[in-house]
Amino acid sequence: MDDVLKKLREEIKAADRPENRINYQRFFKEKLQFPEGLKVPVLRKISKAVFKEIRSCSKKEIFQICEELLASQEQYSRFFAFTWAGNLEKRFEKQDLGLLERWLKDHVDSWASCDHLCASLGMLLIRYPELSLKRARWAKSKNMWLRRASAVALIIPVRRGKMLDDVFRTAEILLQDEEDLVQKGYGWMLKEAGNHFFEEVLDFVMAHKDRMPRTALRYAIEKWPEDKRRKAMTKD
Repeated sequence: MDDVLKKLREEIKAADRPENRINYQRFFKEKLQFPEGLKVPVLRKISKAVFKEIRSCSKKEIFQICEELLASQEQYSRFFAFTWAGNLEKRFEKQDLGLLERWLKDHVDSWASCDHLCASLGMLLIRYPELSLKRARWAKSKNMWLRRASAVALIIPVRRGKMLDDVFRTAEILLQDEEDLVQKGYGWMLKEAGNHFFEEVLDFVMAHKDRMPRTALRYAIEKWPEDKRRKAMTKD
């Protein structure tokens, strides 16, 4: 484990040149612990190279390395831990939901890290749809990131034509959530659902549009035909 983390730090140091850096703070309202860092394509390249060193390890061993990264609270720790966890999707088991949920609670601090982890959660839900009952409880959590994740975790399943009923049930719970990032999360979920189930999403949004915050509504109808967008934005 120590060798892997050492190699990771060496690769980061080697790539840390002015042309590879970016100020991330401009993308976020919340104050970041590490506002400046390497560009995502650079991080992906490093991630891919170092993951080759541990690809043959057991899932338990890889998760332990991810836990070590997250516990360090070093810059980029979330990126590599969440990316490597996602690489294990074909090895996911039901009990992995508990670990990913704990990471959501303890190690997510921005919409980007929330959505990154939700990619793994979405693949887990496809593999074990029955876990969606536990995911649904997050929509009523006091934790903003769990509420956002309750919606964003459904995006990968609904892109594959699955779990539409879960999408609508979650949207109803989050309908008047006061947090901007939660509104954007479930609005995005509805937008993605509309790509496969346009008429169903149209009916849902039109039935709820007068109670939906404008932020969520705009996200949900972003790809609609112009005439239908105008009608959705008009109060009855």
